[in-house]
Amino acid sequence: MTSVEVKNGNIDGALKRFKVKVARSGIPSEVKKRKHYEKPGVKKRNEKKEQIKNARKKNRDRD
Repeated sequence: MTSVEVKNGNIDGALKRFKVKVARSGIPSEVKKRKHYEKPGVKKRNEKKEQIKNARKKNRDRD
């Protein structure tokens, strides 16, 4: 369980630190993945598309 201590009554700062901790732990992406079932073949196809997209993005940034 992710927790953050509130210092000097600074709730905004504590909320910001909490959001960062949750994002780093990977909870939002895990929830997104589990929202609906994806067949293994479809999952593999989407991962391949994502890899191609990332490779093109890296190549574009190099030039």
